[in-house]
Amino acid sequence: MSWNFNKPLVTMVDSATNEADKQLWEREDLGGITEDNHRMPMPVVLLVVLTVFTAFAITFPLWGQRPTAAIYAGYVKAMNSPEIASIQDDDAAMKKIVQMNVGGPYDALLERHPVTMNDLRIIKPQVEALMAKGVDLEEYTVVGDQIVLANFEGNFKADGTRERKQPWWDKGYTIDIFYVIYFFALVIILIKRLPPSTWQPKHKH
Repeated sequence: MSWNFNKPLVTMVDSATNEADKQLWEREDLGGITEDNHRMPMPVVLLVVLTVFTAFAITFPLWGQRPTAAIYAGYVKAMNSPEIASIQDDDAAMKKIVQMNVGGPYDALLERHPVTMNDLRIIKPQVEALMAKGVDLEEYTVVGDQIVLANFEGNFKADGTRERKQPWWDKGYTIDIFYVIYFFALVIILIKRLPPSTWQPKHKH
């Protein structure tokens, strides 16, 4: 099983190993199933690549950011306005609140994490309490009906405390990328240790 990297895209073993593999391939009837030595069809390869790319794209840390108290601060402030207080229908009031907050820095996050009027009524006292303390609302995550300090620990701030904001990149994503590279590298190595695809078994038993 000697390695040969002269032509790694053709085969990664020496000629003696290739010949031994060919003889074994011809001898083994695989239970009556005749396996050829064709290359993987390009559409299948592209489909696998597309699947991996799509999976990474939709799970990118920035896309999967958790909702923070900061993104709903504008909604909470709008609830106290006379214009919203005069609207009796919750759906109409919520629609108006959304319209009043369009164009802010959290539009994308608000679109991904919509809330109802009842949701706002539940988190409103908690958001207002945090605002009264003067804390950074981006460091607090909305989990169900509770607003809690985010479980992220970033760089140290000027006051000596840790920044509690979700990073744009996380360790889980790095691990995922490592395992995908590991998987494809291993598959390529295993395939390239077979005889070159230019050779086809005759299946004569």
